[in-house]
Amino acid sequence: MLDILDPRAIGTIAGKVTTTVQILEFVLQVLLGITSLLLTLLILLHKGRGGGLSDMFGGGMSSAMGSSGLAERNLNRFTIVLALAWFLSIVALGLITKFTVL
Repeated sequence: MLDILDPRAIGTIAGKVTTTVQILEFVLQVLLGITSLLLTLLILLHKGRGGGLSDMFGGGMSSAMGSSGLAERNLNRFTIVLALAWFLSIVALGLITKFTVL
C-alpha cells in the first residue's frame, strides 16, 4: 500500500482524479446536449400568448384545440426543472474548465 506522501502515490492519486474529472465532464456535456434539445422542444410546445411569431406560424389556430390547465401547468413545471438542470450543467462545466489543470 502506498503512503499518501510518497511521490509515487501522488501521481496515482492525480491520475485517478483526472480520470474522474474527465468522466464527469463527459457526462455533463451529454446532459447539456440532451437538455438543450429537450428544452427547445418544450419551449416550442408552449401555447403562444398571442400577437407574436406563434400567430405567424399557425399558433392562432391552436387556441381552438387548447390544452387543459393541468397539462399546461405540468408543461411549465417540466420546462422549469429542465431549464434548471441545463443551467446547473453549464455552471458545473464552467467550473471544471476553470479549475482543471492541464
